[in-house]
Amino acid sequence: MQFQRGDIVTRVSHNHDLLFRIQTVENGKAQLYGEDYRLEADSPLDDLSLVNKGELTRRKKEEREKEDYSYRLFKQDYQLMRKKQEYDTHINFNPDLKYFQIPPRVLHVDGDQLYLKKCVSLYQRLGMQVHGVHLHEKTMPLEIKALLEKIQPDILVITGHDSFSKTKGNKNDIRAYRNSKHFADTVREARNYAPHLDQLIIFAGACQSHFESLIKAGANFASSPSRINIHALDPVYIVAKVGYTSFMEKINVWDVLRNTITGEKGIGGLETRGLFRTGMPFPDDEIESEEYNFRPCL
Repeated sequence: MQFQRGDIVTRVSHNHDLLFRIQTVENGKAQLYGEDYRLEADSPLDDLSLVNKGELTRRKKEEREKEDYSYRLFKQDYQLMRKKQEYDTHINFNPDLKYFQIPPRVLHVDGDQLYLKKCVSLYQRLGMQVHGVHLHEKTMPLEIKALLEKIQPDILVITGHDSFSKTKGNKNDIRAYRNSKHFADTVREARNYAPHLDQLIIFAGACQSHFESLIKAGANFASSPSRINIHALDPVYIVAKVGYTSFMEKINVWDVLRNTITGEKGIGGLETRGLFRTGMPFPDDEIESEEYNFRPCL
């Protein structure tokens, strides 16, 4: 069978567990990117099976159900957070005046263009302000400082593809991972720019990433404690929880993880302060407040 870039396939040796998108085909092997999970793998062509239209539709429906479930969980949490914020605001602010919020800025750096597009769409659906950049994982450490200086984000996401190879070493050896070292180096560069953990919130990692090295490098949240695959959209839910939690409150790590698709085996992190800030009064209607990202609190 002839395979080409963009074909959706599964691996016979892994019991067709995950969908992959063929990135390159060369010398009887294919470079694979997970279609829904942030995993990169190499495979001989004779181990691949092309996914037919009916099977692809069925699997995509299952993934959408998982994504919708996480979205509903987050929306429930969001409604609770909004009610608490409205109550606190009316206690601490003049209830006769309109107040506003300044949303945190998110810089999402992704090694996969299609995942980046999916994530940006979800950020927007959740009302987050995001600047998305596609970079190859190897170049991230070289370019992150300039991006931070230009965008000046409150939250940084460093992600893409990764994988662990037992033929290259054990799980404690960062050299046995495809991109974990590049992610860790990028986190360190970001921390040189913004050393304080609450000054710049960082999520880093992808499927099977070396969790310990990413946390040690300075990430607030990272993957993957149990070296499992993480869903492409999981970083967005981490960011949204941080972005909609008041800066006066400490984020409970479990509260962040339980709304992700992967859960605590795939993602972990440190206690971190939220970034949601409220101010008053909201400028008069004729003033162009959007230029300054002022958003009225409804």
